[in-house]
Amino acid sequence: MDINTINDVVRRPAEPPGSHWREGDAWLAGGTWLFSEQQPNLRRLIDLAPLGWHSLSTSPAGLEIGATCTVADLYRFAAPDDWQAAALLRTSCEAFLASFKVWNAATVGGNICMSLPAGPMITLTVALEATYTLQATDGSERTVDAADFVTGNHQNVLAEGELLRKIHIPAAALRKRFAHRRFSLTRLGRSTIFMIATQGVADLLLTITAATTRPIRLRFDAAPDPEALRHSIDSLPADVWFDDPNGTPDHRRHLVKHFAEEIRGELA
Repeated sequence: MDINTINDVVRRPAEPPGSHWREGDAWLAGGTWLFSEQQPNLRRLIDLAPLGWHSLSTSPAGLEIGATCTVADLYRFAAPDDWQAAALLRTSCEAFLASFKVWNAATVGGNICMSLPAGPMITLTVALEATYTLQATDGSERTVDAADFVTGNHQNVLAEGELLRKIHIPAAALRKRFAHRRFSLTRLGRSTIFMIATQGVADLLLTITAATTRPIRLRFDAAPDPEALRHSIDSLPADVWFDDPNGTPDHRRHLVKHFAEEIRGELA
């Protein structure tokens, strides 16, 4: 879709790109959402692609994903053999409500910053205990836990002009055992729920997304029994459950408890 309110596109932004920022601006990465509907408040786009940020890099500390890394690049990533949970990278890419053609443009950072309940890159990074590096307009940076970034449906902690620069997934999380469940009303439809559990030596983490307005990560010091697991889910605030045509809050809560017990049994 043409955005007929745009007067200018910054094709060669400075580093940091926020030095260009002014009211009516928007960051342009993949643009798959930006060009999907009218944007009446926007006057200018700042193209991040020319900055050439690294897409993916590995180190003993883990995996670093540049915010402009495309979904296609993430899907093709070949992880070290001992990163067994890296299989979730492909699983999460396949949870997109998008064709493989969109994968070549859509970015990991864009999906996270959209902050929708069914954003699979949010599910992936919260479940794998990632941290995000955020960059302000003056170039200063801060780090936030992925679990704290999304605060509600299409809401997050980004300040005006601030951008997501990169994502770090620790190697320890990538070495954990894992299990996941996803449900949608149609085979290729938007997720009604998307859940991932990872199990280390000393803890078990259960991440719930799509069913809730923000990511929920439950931590257990040991594998919970069925009653403790149900109690943790029932104790979540009533207003955290998402309501849309893909499922009512009661339907989603029921599915989460059902699949959580399956996951518990799988990892036991």
